[in-house]
Amino acid sequence: MRLGVDVGGTFTDLVAVDEGRIVTAKVASVPTDQSVGVLAALDSSGLDPAAVRWFAHGSTVATNALLERRGARTALITTAGFRDVLEIGRQNRPSLYDLTRDREPALVPRDLRFVVRERIGPGPGPEPSVEPLDEATVAAAAAALVASGVEAVAICLLFAFLDPSHERRARDLLAEAVPGVRVTLSSDVLPEFREYERLTTTVADAYLTPKLGDYLLALAERAARRGLVEPLVMQSSGGIEPLRAAAAHAATCLLSGPAAGVVGAAYVAGLSGHDDVLTFDMGGTSTDVAPVLGGAVQTTAGTVLGGVPIRLPAVDVHSVSAGGGSIAWIDEGGALRVGPRSAGADPGPACYGHGGDQATVTDANLVLGHLADGGRLGDNVILDRSRALAALTSLGDRLGLDPVGVASGIIAVADAEMARALRVVSVQRGLDPREFTLVAFGGAGGMHACALAEDLGVRRVLVPSACGVLSALGLAVGDLRRDYSRALFAELGDGLGQGAPGGGAGRAAGAGPEPDVGVRLEAAFAEMERQARQDMAGATCRRLADCRYRGQSFELTVSLDGWSGTAETLARALLLRFGEAHEQHYGYRMDAEPVQVVALRVTALIAGERPALEAPAADPAFRTGRREVRVQDQWRQVQVIPRAALGSGDALAGPAIVEFPEATCVVRPGWTGRIDGVGTLVLERN
Repeated sequence: MRLGVDVGGTFTDLVAVDEGRIVTAKVASVPTDQSVGVLAALDSSGLDPAAVRWFAHGSTVATNALLERRGARTALITTAGFRDVLEIGRQNRPSLYDLTRDREPALVPRDLRFVVRERIGPGPGPEPSVEPLDEATVAAAAAALVASGVEAVAICLLFAFLDPSHERRARDLLAEAVPGVRVTLSSDVLPEFREYERLTTTVADAYLTPKLGDYLLALAERAARRGLVEPLVMQSSGGIEPLRAAAAHAATCLLSGPAAGVVGAAYVAGLSGHDDVLTFDMGGTSTDVAPVLGGAVQTTAGTVLGGVPIRLPAVDVHSVSAGGGSIAWIDEGGALRVGPRSAGADPGPACYGHGGDQATVTDANLVLGHLADGGRLGDNVILDRSRALAALTSLGDRLGLDPVGVASGIIAVADAEMARALRVVSVQRGLDPREFTLVAFGGAGGMHACALAEDLGVRRVLVPSACGVLSALGLAVGDLRRDYSRALFAELGDGLGQGAPGGGAGRAAGAGPEPDVGVRLEAAFAEMERQARQDMAGATCRRLADCRYRGQSFELTVSLDGWSGTAETLARALLLRFGEAHEQHYGYRMDAEPVQVVALRVTALIAGERPALEAPAADPAFRTGRREVRVQDQWRQVQVIPRAALGSGDALAGPAIVEFPEATCVVRPGWTGRIDGVGTLVLERN
């Protein structure tokens, strides 16, 4: 049995897959100790821990610690003259025209940032010229650290991506002077150029690792006492890694939960025969959307979370603060807004009856009839429409609207925000959403999917049978993965022979790659692949390269999937693929311009098991009913169908409500649905 447990801001979800059969559970999250919710979900499922041979976990511990600035007390040691790079950054403003708004505070205050004298530079000859590390400056920093009470130290020296020897020596000196403190090296975390992103990523890793590491080790101990195998951990990249590796480098796991959802969505969509999809995960706190192309989860070289750039592979997820628990409010101009504040799991939306009194998206859906009064969410939430009405009435009094009008407005505002998010990962990536299928999941995804599809011109929506816990399913079927990168600067030449003037490096325009560039690239790739296969026996390796036109400030990551050839043709293959990628992202290409490689990447994968799911037969114990639902600004008696009452091949027509064990789907007028062979509800617009 393969087990996945995902901890969200509101609920903790569990999925176990056993020969095509799925067991699910959903319990309230415990923010103070997420491992309590993990084991409570196991108890709720009734599973035998001894039957579990794969246990993968997605956690928000690192995410919450970064967003709430509750990580370890961290110090930074960097090269003299670069103490304030962390503060200066790229001088981007969070809001261009708001002069009163400040950036998020740096993770390391200035009094805990120390400098050492050293320099590695591109000197003459094959080896870099070196200004020796001044060990006296390291000793001075260590002496200051002894009295500072820090728990972690990030070491990020200017050119450590070329030569890590100074960082390693500084680490050894700190270990002698300040025993017990955790030390993180930029050359281990991110051996790539761009000092600011390398610095922020290294600092974030040092800042978060003590908290996540302690949590994961405690979870492993509790799991062992229950007879469970040691958990694996989902990374931001969509791959799974051993617990000890995640505990050593927390920055790799910042988008653990959202990444698992995309993996799960790609899996179930593939089983239903759909390879190009947009994933739509609406949970209690946020909505996460992502593209899947040709069945492959798309990743980026980095992301920004809580104002901190994290330059590590991550699933190409875009998140907005529009979840079921997002709080509705009125801004200074009198407009209705939704989010970013969330009621979370405690106290939760007003309708939970746990002390919340502010109107949320869930309260609006309940008042409009999308959710059932007295319906149950998870193991301890019974929805109370009267409490939702009271919260909406209070907000409506200030807007001059009745509760139903406020509820409709909240849904409209939330839908607009989520539609914008879907356009970010489709239209702004050069993708036409009309050519995609929308996969809706999360506890609230199915209630909004048809409306969003109509807005985007999407004609097909998939609602998986485990839609309310799909992130946990992604954990259960995920791949083992490890990522490697290396800074490598090479010029591929002057394009693809277009004959335009202005070639680079003194070569004729359109001359193509230098003859030895492919040999250099092949040698570097081969060395990384040897290391990858040493770390992960039996792994399959993917090659990628960060490329740009000469003079560009940022690069695109280009995949070499499907390419086979010699070292001499490798550079030309990169030229071709970079041109295609640039045209897709930006709408144009410049084939006569020189192209540079700035970094190489290798991804090692061991594919997880992906069993074929079975659509359970319809259960005659579940019967359809009817209730009054607000549909297109009028109340109508709508058929309510328990998902368990539908078997493979069964069909329905909107308007209708389909109630899943952990979620609800609103089928709007003009839509029809059927259950396919793997249990997914396939909705199509007439």
